[in-house]
Amino acid sequence: MAKRDFYEVLGIAKGASAEEIKKAYRKKAKELHPDRNQDNPEAEAQFKEANEAYDVLKDADKKAAYDRFGHAAFEGGMGGGGGPRGGFAQGDFGSAFSDVFEDLFGDFMGGRGGPGGGRSRAARGSDLRYNMRVTLEEAFKGAQKTITVPGSTQCSSCNGTGAEGGAEPQTCPTCSGMGKVRAQNGFFTVERTCPTCGGQGQVVKNPCRACHGAGRVEKERTLSVNIPAGVETGTRIRLAGEGEAGMRGGPSGDLYIFIEVREHAIFQREGVHLFCRVPVSMASAALGGEVEVPTIDGGRSRVKIPQGSQSGRQMRLRAKGMPALRGGGVGDMVIELAVETPVNLTTRQKELLREFEKIEAENNPEGASFFKKVKSFWDGMKG
Repeated sequence: MAKRDFYEVLGIAKGASAEEIKKAYRKKAKELHPDRNQDNPEAEAQFKEANEAYDVLKDADKKAAYDRFGHAAFEGGMGGGGGPRGGFAQGDFGSAFSDVFEDLFGDFMGGRGGPGGGRSRAARGSDLRYNMRVTLEEAFKGAQKTITVPGSTQCSSCNGTGAEGGAEPQTCPTCSGMGKVRAQNGFFTVERTCPTCGGQGQVVKNPCRACHGAGRVEKERTLSVNIPAGVETGTRIRLAGEGEAGMRGGPSGDLYIFIEVREHAIFQREGVHLFCRVPVSMASAALGGEVEVPTIDGGRSRVKIPQGSQSGRQMRLRAKGMPALRGGGVGDMVIELAVETPVNLTTRQKELLREFEKIEAENNPEGASFFKKVKSFWDGMKG
C-alpha cells in the first residue's frame, strides 16, 4: 500500500510553517494516541504514520528533500546530494514524540510557564491544623477567638523569591526550567529529576541572607477566628491562605481549625438537642408542682411536674436546644426527672411517713402483702 502524502497525513498545506506543522501534529497525536483509542485497532498505525510525517516535516533538511523528491528521498535510493539516506527508524519516532511530549502531557506533569517555556516551580505551602476547644455556651452563641499559629510566612527581605534583593530566580540551565532531564533509549524516553535544581526548575545564584533562598521564614502569627453558632466536636473551619507560606513565592496553604466542645456540668448534647437531669422532691413528684430549670442561653424556664411522676420521666422544652450549624432551626431541651429520696429525717417526718405507709397498706393490701413476704424472706436470710 502506497504511503500517503505527509502533508495530507497531518492535514496541512505544503507551505505550512514550522509552528503550523507542530500544532497539527499535536492535534493528531492527541486524537490518535493508542491509550485513548483502545477500541480502535487502526489508531496505532495512524499514530505511527503521523509520527513519521512529523519527524520528516519538522526537520528543515528532511522537509526540503521530501518537498523535492517525495517519499523516494528516504527509501535509500538517493545518492550524492539527492537527500538523506535511510528509512524511518524507531529512534526517529521517539525523537518526534518527545518533541511534543511536554505539550501533550504538560498539564499532567505540572505544566509549562515562564519565559522560554520554563516551568514555574514555586511550591505551594503545606496546610496546617489547629485544635481548638470551646465551651458549650460558645458553641451555642458563636464566638470570636484569637489564636497564635506557629509556621512560616513570606520573607519580607526578598518578597518570597529566595534571591537577594528580591531578584527573580533564573531558569535552570541544565533542564531549561522543566525540573526534569530526559535520556533517549531507543523507543523510550526516560525522565529523572534534574540534579542541578533538584526538580525546582529554577536556581538562585545569590540566595537571600534572611531566608537562605527558601523565600519564607519561621514566624508566629496572631489570627482572629470566627466560631459560628452550632459548631460541635469534629466541626472543621477552613481559613484559606493562612497555612504555611509557599517556597519561593508559591501560594500559601490553608489553616484548618478542628473544634472540640467541652463537656458541660449540666447539659448533655446529642446533635441539636440538649438533655438535662433535674432533681425533684418525693412530695413534688407525688403531688405535682413546678420546678425551675436553667437553659443554655443563660435564662431559666419553669416546668410543670404532673402528679405521680416517676424517676426517668422526660419532658420536652421546644426550641431550647442548640442551633443547627448551617440553618434549619433550633433543637429541643429534654428534661429527665430524678425523684430524690429524703434523708436526715426528723422524728415528725418519720412519724408521718410511717402513717403514710400504714394508710398505703390499707389502701393496697396486695402490695402490703408482697412487701411483708419480702421482709420475711430477708429476716430469714439474716437468721
